[in-house]
Amino acid sequence: MHPPQVLVVDDDLEIRKLLARYLKGQGLRVQLASRCADARECISNYQVDLIILDVMLPDGSGLDLCRDLRTMRSKIPVILLTALKEDVDRIIGLEIGAADYLGKPFNPRELAARIRAVLRRDKDNRSIQSDASCYFFEGFRADPFARSVINSEGSEVELTGAEFNLLLTFLDRPGRVLSRDQLFDLVYGRDGDALDRSIDVLISRLRRKLANGESNQMFKTVRNGGYQLVAKVTQSDGQR
Repeated sequence: MHPPQVLVVDDDLEIRKLLARYLKGQGLRVQLASRCADARECISNYQVDLIILDVMLPDGSGLDLCRDLRTMRSKIPVILLTALKEDVDRIIGLEIGAADYLGKPFNPRELAARIRAVLRRDKDNRSIQSDASCYFFEGFRADPFARSVINSEGSEVELTGAEFNLLLTFLDRPGRVLSRDQLFDLVYGRDGDALDRSIDVLISRLRRKLANGESNQMFKTVRNGGYQLVAKVTQSDGQR
């Protein structure tokens, strides 16, 4: 069985060399690209298991490339590299389906840890989803295997990867109050920064996308506690 293959997309030659050397030393296979066009060619020609994607590239935005991948229903997880203070890029990245993000400058050891966490979570999700039954709540049906949510009218609700992972976290724990730290760990597989508001952003977007008429309070904010899914949840095998 081949080790995972990581595609590093960054226009900085020294960063590409550094990451290629370090990640290969961690037992990973590595492909390199300096532009969006090169990245698309690698994705077409190789089995890519994860993409390390810089936001700023010579021929376009890494955010646009990430968005294009999700539009094509690609399941390849993406870790964005952003300027340290560019919170807007991080939030947009999460909104369009990035699995994680890391600010520049970064420690290669931390990036390797993020890669392992994302790959492990992706593998675990696929394993769980292959045997999972559907969840039913407030007129919606969530299918963990297809990673889809269907509303009461039979239309699909478009969710990003991070939004779907957060929803599944709540559906697995209905009625339980989950703190931001717990949600960050369950969704991203790592501890969150005290100033990081990405969970709040994802909750806000889920509330909007799953607003069913006037029923838009299925996610309750618990003061000094976190968030709680208050909707009744059942599964197709009759559980809950």
